[in-house]
Amino acid sequence: MKDEYKITFIRGATTATGNSVREIKVAVVELIDELILRNNLIKENLLSITFTTTRDLDACFPASIARKCNGLDSVAFLDCQQMYVPDDVDFCIRIMAQVLLTTKNPVKHPYLRGASKLRTDRC
Repeated sequence: MKDEYKITFIRGATTATGNSVREIKVAVVELIDELILRNNLIKENLLSITFTTTRDLDACFPASIARKCNGLDSVAFLDCQQMYVPDDVDFCIRIMAQVLLTTKNPVKHPYLRGASKLRTDRC
């Protein structure tokens, strides 16, 4: 029997340890790996990912990192700056991924590191 797929949106977030290309890369790769692992995604079913970063992250574009990792060069990526809100999580990288997910597969939103406090109900 063939699995049925539906377009699904998965949210997630993490934090970098600082504003350097290396620190952002570590955080982005970990977040994308967890997105794929937790949701049993095959790369061809990742349609697009929108990244937002807090204004304290400007060393590089998260999308350029994601495009190079895990063979995701055919995924549509977009970078945006998160709206500034006082007392937001520092060095925060958020994602909204559009994926094809089997109807029997529950959505698991990866909230990692310091971003886990954003959605304690999903960690």
